[in-house]
Amino acid sequence: MLILTRRVGETLRIGEDVSVIVVEVHGNQVRLGITAPKSVTVHREEVFERIAQEERVAAAPKEAPAPVTRSVRILLKKPGRRRSGI
Repeated sequence: MLILTRRVGETLRIGEDVSVIVVEVHGNQVRLGITAPKSVTVHREEVFERIAQEERVAAAPKEAPAPVTRSVRILLKKPGRRRSGI
């Protein structure tokens, strides 16, 4: 990990295409401005993690519905009537 100190108005360059500028420091918050090409996605970490989780869920194989058992079928056919042992 690279650790840098920057003041308001100073810039950090990442490669040739990405610039990060310190816009404001207020207490323990730092506001950053980021310039990057449209092909580079920029997200806060918590948003990035949520997107990655949603992509993992979407890519996961879907489970087949469980078969309906005989006792459930009986209950579905005759809703007002219950059989003993169910």
